[in-house]
Amino acid sequence: MRILFVHDRFPGQFRHLARALAADPGNEVHFLARVVEDEVPGVTPTLFQPSRTAHATTHHYVRPLETAVLNGQAAYRAGAALKRRGFRPDLVYSHAGFGPGLYLPELFPDARHAGYFEWFYRGRDSDAAFLVQNRLDENSLCRLKTRNAGILLELAAADLAICPTEFQRQQFPEALRDRLTTLHDGIDTGFFSPGSAAAVPGLSLPDGAEVVTYATRGMEPYRGFPQFMRAARLLQLRRPNLHVVVAGADMVAYSRRPAAGGPSYREQMLEELPDLDLQRLHFVGQLPLSDYRNLLRLSLVHVYLTVPFVLSWSLLEAMATGCAIVASDTAPVREVLADRQNGLLADFFSPEEIAGRVETLLDRPEQRATLAQEARQTVLDRYDLSDLLPRHLALLTGPARPGHAAAA
Repeated sequence: MRILFVHDRFPGQFRHLARALAADPGNEVHFLARVVEDEVPGVTPTLFQPSRTAHATTHHYVRPLETAVLNGQAAYRAGAALKRRGFRPDLVYSHAGFGPGLYLPELFPDARHAGYFEWFYRGRDSDAAFLVQNRLDENSLCRLKTRNAGILLELAAADLAICPTEFQRQQFPEALRDRLTTLHDGIDTGFFSPGSAAAVPGLSLPDGAEVVTYATRGMEPYRGFPQFMRAARLLQLRRPNLHVVVAGADMVAYSRRPAAGGPSYREQMLEELPDLDLQRLHFVGQLPLSDYRNLLRLSLVHVYLTVPFVLSWSLLEAMATGCAIVASDTAPVREVLADRQNGLLADFFSPEEIAGRVETLLDRPEQRATLAQEARQTVLDRYDLSDLLPRHLALLTGPARPGHAAAA
């Protein structure tokens, strides 16, 4: 079988699928990407680069669509070069939203086209409105609606549409949900597992430290970074042996960017909280997977916060590693965690409550151990790669059929 994966970033959500398919000598696997972030054995990505960025004069409602069109055009050209070399895929699997898969059905009309759909933008009762308590102005409401244009174009052309969680599928209009199959990428629970932790480079902790961890792609409001930092300050004031470790980059992935030339969200929080003990606050940056797993194994309590948005892999990875979890009481989290059953939930906007829930687990080792065990069991039962990867492969390579909703 000949397979073409398409994503803005290689390998993205397709890491496990690409590795599994490339390991079969009967398959030929190619990957189109704009940025390379890691390696996958047997897969060498072909890069595409848009000819320009969206024009500043383009109506700001339409700039995300123009960006998607430019990505789609560039990916089409990169795919056409593969086609000239004789590669004609049986399956094209694209990450929808950024646009690189937009025009590939025209280039490869005989292929089966699958799309990975993470999000549908809404102006009310969703991510953008959450931080401002549903008080978006009319301009923002219209802009967010228009942002779905590229996503809808890809969904209309997809033979198969996959969404990782039921919460995310529910963001799509009711009339379109039956086209989406709910199927998570899966967590490698053999790798992300409890065990003895080796040292994490650049991190030195004293014996007996109470280690609280937080991991994020970017330190930003969408992932509750300001609330976490305020909670960390409270915890430091109350517990002299507590050390806070933050993994992630000082950047913005999803939130509104700080003013040009202004401080980052990390810098803003350090300025707002001058009494933080920097000797007990450790920023370790983005870690290689093995170091990241070791950090999770060191953790007594792991904190995960998010607005109602795409669920981070990091939550499920921490659960699989056997962390005791304190998380925001928000809709994507409630699909995975139930308060006092496999974690503790707290009000996203309340640093006091977040800190209090962390202290509950620090002070009650038996409850902490029970919740950590239940958290891992949840991932084993519902998100284990060894179960979901075969389902994903069967769905992609099986006979074509109309879209339908099927919870994994």
